Amino acid sequence: MNAAESTKSEHPALDPIRFEVIRNLMHAFVEEMAAALARSAYSTNIKTRRDHSCTFFDVKGRMVDQASDQPSHLGALVFSVPAVLEEYGIENLDPGDGILVNDAHRGLVHLNDVCLISPIHYQGKIFGYVANAAHHVDIGGRAPGSIAMTTDIFQEGIIVPGVKFVKRGEIDKDMLKWFIANVRGKKESAGDLRAQVAANKLGVRRIVEILDKYGADVVNTAIEQLHEYTERRVRHELQKFPDGVFEGDAYVDEDGITDKPVYIKAKVIIKKGDVTVDLTGSDPQNRGPMNCTFAMTYSATAYPIRALLPSDMPMNDGFYRMIKVIAPKGTVVDCKYPGAVVGGWEVAQKTVEAVLRALSKAMPDRVPAETKKTILHIAFGGVDPRRKEYYVFLDTCGGGYGGRPTKDGVDAVQVALQNAENSPIEELETGYPVLILRYELLSDSEGAGKFRGGLGLRRDYRFRDHEANVTILADTVKFPARGIFGGLDGRGARYLLNPGGENFRDAGSKSTFYASPTDTVSMQTPGGGGYGDPFERDPEAVLDDVRCEKVSRDRAREVYGVVINPENWTVDVQETSRLRKTR
Repeated sequence: MNAAESTKSEHPALDPIRFEVIRNLMHAFVEEMAAALARSAYSTNIKTRRDHSCTFFDVKGRMVDQASDQPSHLGALVFSVPAVLEEYGIENLDPGDGILVNDAHRGLVHLNDVCLISPIHYQGKIFGYVANAAHHVDIGGRAPGSIAMTTDIFQEGIIVPGVKFVKRGEIDKDMLKWFIANVRGKKESAGDLRAQVAANKLGVRRIVEILDKYGADVVNTAIEQLHEYTERRVRHELQKFPDGVFEGDAYVDEDGITDKPVYIKAKVIIKKGDVTVDLTGSDPQNRGPMNCTFAMTYSATAYPIRALLPSDMPMNDGFYRMIKVIAPKGTVVDCKYPGAVVGGWEVAQKTVEAVLRALSKAMPDRVPAETKKTILHIAFGGVDPRRKEYYVFLDTCGGGYGGRPTKDGVDAVQVALQNAENSPIEELETGYPVLILRYELLSDSEGAGKFRGGLGLRRDYRFRDHEANVTILADTVKFPARGIFGGLDGRGARYLLNPGGENFRDAGSKSTFYASPTDTVSMQTPGGGGYGDPFERDPEAVLDDVRCEKVSRDRAREVYGVVINPENWTVDVQETSRLRKTR
């Protein structure tokens, strides 16, 4: 499926200097939108972790530019904005209006990602649209954070089908009141919605300033030229990919309702610059929430291809029209209505890894080993004993990046579709009745290799003076990050209640439970897979890891074949050479 069809400019091409000035102005204003949204939002999820995206569309509904925040929204807005506008009817849009939508089965993703679309009116006509999507901390549903195990979309929260939330520049008070009545994080959601409205108003103002300076005809010419320029560049880069059919796969631990793993199969077909990702053979959609909408899947397939292109490649319709994705309806990669989708990002993360695993066979010198490959959600809520108000918080945790062809994987980061940050302890403990008892790298969690995988992290939560309702929606326990080209697997994830205590139990990667004030919830995240033979790793690099307590001395000897002198913290070169030769 193509994001859109190519069209040719109706006006003479602009000179290169003017074209570059206008295209960079357009990119600057969507980045400014994203900064404004983050700075004016209330929730940690948006203001600190930056789980949002901002975009600009032309009058034909083609994406012109997007801010560099969340790869997970790559497909969400590309498909949803044109679909919502067609259904709502652009003739019903006045200057200053804004359409609010989160319906996963209307081209979006899970319900927490709420999208606002605003028309850009200029000289009496619609010139284009600005849109943003932001992950709300709660959207209603069965449990705080709206990430509980569900069996249909109706259990996951309120569904907004595309309604006029902003009328001539003013938020509809009745719509806001209705929305806030259905969510737990009322102050955060109200503040985040206002931030979304403000970001779009800023975007409209900035594009009008560009139109006033250059004129609508010139800017439209620049937009058409940008689409064509991007398509040419993408085609040129894709022609460097080796022709062939390359296959990869991945597993989700279970479907959220049963213990049955979820299988994703990816076939990447490369032929003279044309790239098609065929996901035929992936499992049928689940009763549980481990299902993707097509927008989720499109994001998951577009991301690894985009990552292999030059970093300065513009992101617009010229890129998206080049990415062809086959995702059979009724499968976990394109579920049917009213399928549950709140766990779809876990499936999408695995789809990224399946595509990358296929591409590693085509380009072994460019593709890393597997990452933590899970979003790692934890959400909790209850009555704050200090303020006597209900609160809700949603967090995601970093893990290990895979070892790369020339360097180690990064430790404790949010990877692939997550371009988010780990929540700061100080902000979390100040704003919510929670203590973080431990926050540290997990020694020996890396996948060993010539270039090792990144380390996972441990984050232990305790809830102050109250009982909290906790949900974990994560993965990578049964199927850890795989090594590549001789590299070893990373350590799998562990989600524990009271580790080392009397009431210890495995909380599982997909569960909802109550935690008392004396309970400790421990999120221990996966390490990344290793790249290449561990016995080929530079002994000095192993020594450095041991000194930094990332790798133990025993593991250095047993897995890397490196012997460390404990007296002076040096490599025993002779013993290391002997040990590596006798393997």
